[in-house]
Parts: sequence; C-alpha cells; structure tokens
Amino acid sequence: MADNEFPLVQFMRDGFDPVGELGRIRAEHPVFPMEIPGGQTVYLVTRWDDVRSVLGDHERFSNDFAGVIGLGSNQEDPGGLGFRDPPEHTRLRKFLTPEFTVRRLRRLEPRIEAMVEESLDRIEAKGAESMPVDLVEEFALPVPSLVVCELLGVPYDERADFVKLSKDRFDFTAGPEASLQAINDAMAYLTDLVARERQDPGEGLLGQLLRDHGDELDDRTLASMADGLLTGGHDTSTSMLALGTLWLLRNPEQAAKVREVDGYINDVVEELLRYMTVVQVAFPRFARDDMELHGVPIKKGEMVLCSLTGANRDPGLGDDMDAVRPGRDIAGSHMAFGHGIHRCIGAPLAQMEMRIAFPALLRRFPGLRVAGEVPFRELAIVYGVKELPVAW
Repeated sequence: MADNEFPLVQFMRDGFDPVGELGRIRAEHPVFPMEIPGGQTVYLVTRWDDVRSVLGDHERFSNDFAGVIGLGSNQEDPGGLGFRDPPEHTRLRKFLTPEFTVRRLRRLEPRIEAMVEESLDRIEAKGAESMPVDLVEEFALPVPSLVVCELLGVPYDERADFVKLSKDRFDFTAGPEASLQAINDAMAYLTDLVARERQDPGEGLLGQLLRDHGDELDDRTLASMADGLLTGGHDTSTSMLALGTLWLLRNPEQAAKVREVDGYINDVVEELLRYMTVVQVAFPRFARDDMELHGVPIKKGEMVLCSLTGANRDPGLGDDMDAVRPGRDIAGSHMAFGHGIHRCIGAPLAQMEMRIAFPALLRRFPGLRVAGEVPFRELAIVYGVKELPVAW
C-alpha cells in the first residue's frame, strides 16, 4: 500500500481482531499519511504512546470540527462536547461531571438492575415460543436505550418511541437519509423535552441541570448535550454488550467464573473494553500550527485520526495484547474511552451497565449458547455485530 492511498483498515476487523494491515502500519508507519478524496492529507496514528500524546494535548490539537471546515451559519453544527474546544468545552462539561460521579450513579444502579431483569424476563418468555432469539434486538439494544431514558428523565409513556428513535439513528440499512432523519427527529424530541422540563423539572439529569444551571443553558445547547449522551452511550454500549456476550459464550470457562465468582466481572469488563475497543477511532483532531509528530511533518489545519483499536493492541502496552487476560494491570491505561479532556464522560455508567448485565444474563441462562451465524459489521466507526442468535 502506498503511503498516499487512503486505507479503511482503521474501520475494519477480522472477527474480534483488527485486520493485519493495521498492525503492519503501526509497526512501520506509526504516523501514516493518507490522501483522502478531495486531495487532503490525513494522518493515521496507531501506537499507544502517540495516540495518548495527541488525545492528551488540546493545546496543539483542536476538536473544533465546525470551525476548521468552516460551516456556514445555515449549516448544522455537529454539536456535542466531542466537537468543542476549551473554554466552551470546559464550561459545558463542568455541568455534566457531577452527574457522572460514582456516588451519583449509584442511585441508578437499582433501576439498571430492574431494567436488565425485565429484559431477561421478555427473552425467557419469547424463547419459550420461538428460538433462537436475537440477543442484540432483545437485550443489547434495549438495555442501554432504557438506561439513557432513565438518566435523562424521559417520561415512561414516551420511552418506547424514544428507544425507536435511538435505534433508527444507528440503523444504516435504510440508507443515510433515514439515519439523518432519525437524528433530526431525536434532536427535535429532546429540544421539546428540555422545554417541558424547564417548566416542570423532573428527577432526571435534564431536570437537575435545569434546577442548578437553567439560567446558563439554553434549550438547544442542553438538547445537544443530551443528544451527545445518547450518541455516546447507546450504540457503544449495545456493541459492547453483544460482543462481550459472544466472547463469553465462546469461552465457557470465563463465563462460568463470571457467573460464579463475585467481583470477577470487574476484571473481565476492563479487559473486554480494551480488547474489543468498539469505538475504533477517536473524534478527529486538527493541528493548530505546523508541527512534527513522530518525525512526520503536519501542517496547520490538517486532520489527525487516532486509531483506538491500534493503540489498545499495541505490543508496547504489554504482553500478548491480542488475547484477553482479565486482571491485567493496565485498567487505567487502555483507550476504550479515549483520553484527556475529551475522555468519555459516561464511562462509569457504561462500566456499571456491563458489570450488572453480563452476570445477570449468564446466571439466568446458564445453558446459553450461540445458535447460528453471527454477522459482524464490515466497516464501522463503532464496531459490533448485526445480530446475535442464541438459544438455551
């Protein structure tokens, strides 16, 4: 592959593993120049230390996508914390940070446990009539959707419609127009929900933010923040629940330990997060000035793509990184949630979901098994499986 070709290897997998070409690029070209359609150069960064350096340096690298590409006033700003720089990023994130402390999230734990059990009840009832059951459709997808509903404070009688909006925005089978329409519909719904919450704040995150900071946040900004939480916490958690379950079913001795050994799930979750790295690349960064990275010159305004998959499988991070070894002493080092000021704010919630969901599933169905072909996504920023047929 010539250095000026644009590879898609950063979006591809071979089952659970990155394609071999990504490893070759990491070994031979740690900062890999790629020419994208239109003639622009993008730099793919694949080694753990370089990825950490780029993601941790907001002084030299910008996340301001709209500013860099020059969106006009009549074009949609992509919104969300991931596309903002300080000081605006700092201002908005400080509103959310208190809501994602472990202490605050513990109040959600009983509800997450209840939602998981309700999903398992529906699976059990459905399985009695017809197997196999698609675990993506019946478990991995609805649980994160309902958790986001609970977090934001979506009214109970609106949750079914909200879950459908959440699902449709990540369903590309109907074409990009349908997905874009679902995103617009979700933003319209969230903007209306914020307006209603402003009149009568509920107990969810939106209500809390409006009580504490209502004068500092307009409806559109707050809806955009909520949409960012939906985007960051829905498809990613769905993919992790599905891929993690598939790995556990293919490794029954590990599934047995998760089912039987209290606390073991904590080590499994951290290692599966690193190993799966469902978010394959971080939000794009843009060089603020001319610079060199790993000896490669980068011009002001050029894009840098950080391969989280490449970083998390980098041999420089530890031994045998292409294998799952629960209990590795790198829990705070993996890049599954990114790094630096843009590290995923919802990480503690995602970890809590998995720590609850995996043991509950395996204990309810100790004889759970894969019951058909499992199709993986072929080209995706968020990696996962299209469906996971199971029986018991």
